[in-house]
Amino acid sequence: MVATLAAYGSRYAAVVAPTALKLTPPKDASGFKITKRVKGNATTEFGAPAIGLPSDAVPLAEAELQRLARILGACWDALDRAAKNARGVELRKGPRGGGRDLDKIVEHVAGAEEIYLVALGARAPKGAGDRASKVADLRLAILAALRARALGLPVAEPSRTRTLWTPRFFVRRAAWHVLDHTWEIEDRAIRADLLAVPSLGMPKGKQRPSELVNEGRGP
Repeated sequence: MVATLAAYGSRYAAVVAPTALKLTPPKDASGFKITKRVKGNATTEFGAPAIGLPSDAVPLAEAELQRLARILGACWDALDRAAKNARGVELRKGPRGGGRDLDKIVEHVAGAEEIYLVALGARAPKGAGDRASKVADLRLAILAALRARALGLPVAEPSRTRTLWTPRFFVRRAAWHVLDHTWEIEDRAIRADLLAVPSLGMPKGKQRPSELVNEGRGP
């Protein structure tokens, strides 16, 4: 898994490149220093972040809050660019293929973020308008709830969820999900031989998390 993370370093760097954030990924797995291990669960086995860290509960300073918000915003921008570039392009089936078309992928990401927002302690807005307006309103609500939770302020539209995600874990999970589908769109909209990152080998009979997601069996 660490080797796979290193292989995708250039893709992570490209996501934050338009922002003031800088990322210099290690060349290989040896460049990472593992400081904490936690026991996973079925969701972890599936491939999605599921277990928080003890340090996630440490209060967030303003500077880190802004950094997390910029990271999440950069992931949203990457998804929007990928969707725009893939408009009118048939998404191929195969190693990164599945059942959803482009619009369904974008809708799936927004739907998941509504659920994630509840776990953060807020309710999704129910405004009218086209899909773009609804997504914009949802993202504003996420950023507002993230700030409120991080700074210990009241949430404007609180959810009734008792077990809440910490702001750090929320960003980690949401960013992972956005990028998973951003790269799914990119991988399915262009030829595999044009990708900077080679397709990942999977044992026979196995499916990637994104493939299970596309078939409606994952987050």
